Amino acid sequence: MHIEEPLRAGAVHGAALWDTCLDALARELPEQQFNTWIKPLSAQLSADPARLTLYVGNRFKLDWIRAQYATRIAALLESLHGQPVALELALAPRVSTVKSSSFDHAGAAPRSTPATAQAPDPIAMPAPTDSEAGQVRNRLNGALTFDTLVEGTANRMARAAALHVAGAPGHLYNPLFIYGGVGLGKTHLMHAVGNRLLQGRPGAKVLYIHAEQFVSDVVKAYQRKTFDQFKERYHSLDLLLIDDVQFFANKDRTQEEFFNAFEALLAKKSHIVMTSDTYPKGLTDIHERLVSRFDSGLTVALEPPELEMRVAILISKAAAEGAEMPEEVAFFVAKNVRSNVRELEGALRKILAYSRFNQKEISIALAKEALRDLLSIQNRQISVENIQKTVADYYKIKVADMYSKKRPASIARPRQIAMYLAKELTQKSLPEIGELFGGRDHTTVLHAVRKIAGERQQLTELNQQLHVLEQTLKG
Repeated sequence: MHIEEPLRAGAVHGAALWDTCLDALARELPEQQFNTWIKPLSAQLSADPARLTLYVGNRFKLDWIRAQYATRIAALLESLHGQPVALELALAPRVSTVKSSSFDHAGAAPRSTPATAQAPDPIAMPAPTDSEAGQVRNRLNGALTFDTLVEGTANRMARAAALHVAGAPGHLYNPLFIYGGVGLGKTHLMHAVGNRLLQGRPGAKVLYIHAEQFVSDVVKAYQRKTFDQFKERYHSLDLLLIDDVQFFANKDRTQEEFFNAFEALLAKKSHIVMTSDTYPKGLTDIHERLVSRFDSGLTVALEPPELEMRVAILISKAAAEGAEMPEEVAFFVAKNVRSNVRELEGALRKILAYSRFNQKEISIALAKEALRDLLSIQNRQISVENIQKTVADYYKIKVADMYSKKRPASIARPRQIAMYLAKELTQKSLPEIGELFGGRDHTTVLHAVRKIAGERQQLTELNQQLHVLEQTLKG
């Protein structure tokens, strides 16, 4: 990372030093990281302009910021100030405050809580024309908005595209095709698009529907000979949000009618947003002309959430339930529940129920007890050895090749993928993983992990292969 040139123009002093540093960090870091770790910090300037103290909410957060961000903050401060700045981290003094979400910290100015922590608005659209009947008609869930969606690397591109569609439907990214595994937020994003559009255009005709319901509507139209009503409903929409289009497989009449609806909506500059468990060309038993339409706009993937995003999701959703999730507990759960948001929510519900039933505060010990069945199954099923065997079977190589010194691409590539999965799906350290791969150095494992993680973002085929392997390993 680098500091933008305007910040180098002259030395920054006094109270402006930390404010300018904050601005630079906000541009450098992902929004969720910045809001969770950096924004709550409060700064105290001493009489010595070359000394700055940052106050942190608790010991766990202090250790994490020291390990992850202190070096970068110190370098920024030095660049801005024109000379080294002694950076100190200290625990913020305890103050008596009203109950707040665990995103707020003593010593920091109060911040607005995430939308998820507020009482849900059953309408979520202010226009009086959006009546209860309207909600039934458009099938939107008013609680699923962009505000209640935790952003991270895993969903940033899809979220940005969805926001663009909601703000300017019928233009770019039409159709928008979102794909990914179960529980990664595809449905949430679609509802968010619909809700955001209706905020600005209350009279817009919006419909969210699952592909199975579309199939059912086609069948009823044939049985009752009501195709005029069917076409009037679907061809007149301003925005069609359709979930899980892979369910159209082998249903020829449904595909024909959806193709007709698709063409009619595009012709009138209406927008179409679709989701699937695979990318368009990965769909099977769907007509080629329909697949080509799916692929004609923008296709974006949703990945399993990264560690810090999983932590933020847990804290945010716990706050929405009126509970405070300590960061160290959120990290423990996030490290052990890696696959998707749905599983995270399930783990959180178990912890909250266990806490309330036993009238105990949430702690790592309580989380271990509440999730003992889940952790037991996970530890039993996912081992490095199991990963090696699964990957070897998938790529048709010998398990012994995982430990060997052979380096042809046909072997080295699956080995790197197995190392990546071992890091993602187990609690093993890099040296431990290296040892299980024939005594390789931890730097070799780190190179493999970074290489596969980077390519996963770029290569659709690799991403799909990894999804298959992950689902296989998780049973």
